[in-house]
Order: sequence, then structure tokens, then C-alpha cells
Amino acid sequence: MRILVVGDVIDDVLVRPSGPVRTDTDTPARIERRPGGSAANVAAWLGALGRDVDFVGTVFRDDVTRHRAELEAHGVHAVLHPSDEPTGTIVLVVDGQTRTMFTQRGANRLTGPDSVPPELLAAAAHLHLTGYSLFGADGAAWRRLLEDARAAGLTTSVDPSSAAFLADSGVTEFVAVTAGVDVLLPNLDEGRLLTGLPDPADIADALLARHRVAALTLGPAGAEVCARGGEGGTVPAAPAPGGLVDPTGAGDAFAAGFLSVWVGGGAPLDAAREGARVAAEAVSTVGARPAR
Repeated sequence: MRILVVGDVIDDVLVRPSGPVRTDTDTPARIERRPGGSAANVAAWLGALGRDVDFVGTVFRDDVTRHRAELEAHGVHAVLHPSDEPTGTIVLVVDGQTRTMFTQRGANRLTGPDSVPPELLAAAAHLHLTGYSLFGADGAAWRRLLEDARAAGLTTSVDPSSAAFLADSGVTEFVAVTAGVDVLLPNLDEGRLLTGLPDPADIADALLARHRVAALTLGPAGAEVCARGGEGGTVPAAPAPGGLVDPTGAGDAFAAGFLSVWVGGGAPLDAAREGARVAAEAVSTVGARPAR
């Protein structure tokens, strides 16, 4: 039951100010550099959960060895294409449960459907994509990859990843590319953009017109799950074992926990409970990947 994850890999620069940000002068802060990227984070969490997972992405050529080692440390088989473009970078200013992100996609712009080795697709049971790869890209090509995966018997999932980029790129295009995907994993802001509805239960239900399962993450309020056939409901957030340390990557951890159960035949609500448990683990540590 191999899971193939395709998409963004990032160098995260985490900035945690020690007090209110003071403009035009210095603010003391704790600054750390960590590996990230929504798709790569999902792959790392899946590997840490013991799942067989392949990851495909693109980084600056001098960063291939470093990023491959970071993923392999969590049990991920990583295919990283070298590029002359810089590795994608995000500066995250973290304040409690809120984050402000400054994003340079860099080499991630070069990751496309043709980056996926055919043998990895043939060996997979499930294909997972993140919205960062789809925004501003060749939508028709990504749609063909999803269709080819389904024709080969794979199940599929997509995490929209960014409400801001979803709004910039256009909801209509995103819906056209992802229609028919088995599992959609948006957060509340993304769900509201995709449906025009405010209420989480209504959003999840509306998404079933396009997908078999919708799992809408709600931050501290947990997740709202709907599935064709009637199963659904609200899954509460799990308590963070180390308290809230850093919310970065919580949605990616939820997606990994969810897929680790659902791809193996688990019920959507059980998958969401595992997603909530893994997300709680994620916010208990600094950075978007599992602690080593």
C-alpha cells in the first residue's frame, strides 16, 4: 500500500518574536531553520507512521543530498530533481496559534506531472498532491496525472494548502483540476472559498458533490468529516502532549494521519481521529516535521 506524494519541498525559516514586533528597529526573536514544504511534510509524517511512501520534488542542485537525507531519516524514499533555481523558502513569523508566511516557491515551480517516474506511479496505491503544485501551473497536465492514477487503480487526495494562493489562482480552475479526487483535505478558510458557505458541516457536505470524502480541519475545534454513504461528524482536536509549541505543519500532519488509516481501508472518522492525534503531536514540537 505505497503512498506517492508529489509536490513542494521548502527551507523553512521560523521566526518567533520574543515580544511585540517593533517596526523600523530590532525585535529580539528566536530564529531556526527547518526542512518543510506541505507535500514533503506529509511524506515525512507518513514515513514516521511506518507507511511505505515515495516523494517527488525539486530543489537547488546543491541541496539534493541534504533534503534527501532529511526525508530518508523518516523512512521516505525521495526522488529529488536538481535545479539551478533556488530551493523554495518560507519565512514564518509565529505568534501563538497564528502564522504570517512569506513564500518564495523557487525550484518548486519546476515540479510537474512529468517529474513523476512512471515506475513510482505503477507501484503506488495512492497519490497525494498539495495545492502549492497546482496554483499557477498547467492545470490540464495535473488533471491528466490524477486521471491516469485513477485509471491505474490508485485512490487520490489533494490538500488545497493555501487560502491566499487559492484565491489568487482561482477557485474555478482548482475545482476543474481536482474534480473526482477521492479525498479533499482543506482547512476552514479554504473550504469557505471552495463552496461559498460559512458553516463547517455544510461545507463538508457540499464538497461531496465532487469528492468521496471531505475532511475539513478546524484548528483547535478539530475536524468536520463527510463521506458518501452517510458516515460523518465532528472529530475533536486531540490534546497536544507537550502543549502548543509551534502550529507549523499541523495540517500536513493531520493529512498524513488521515491517509495512513484511510488508504489502508479505515473508516473516515477513524482516519480523522488519527489525523487529530498526529496533528497534536506536530504542534508539540518546533517545525513542520516529526521530531527525530
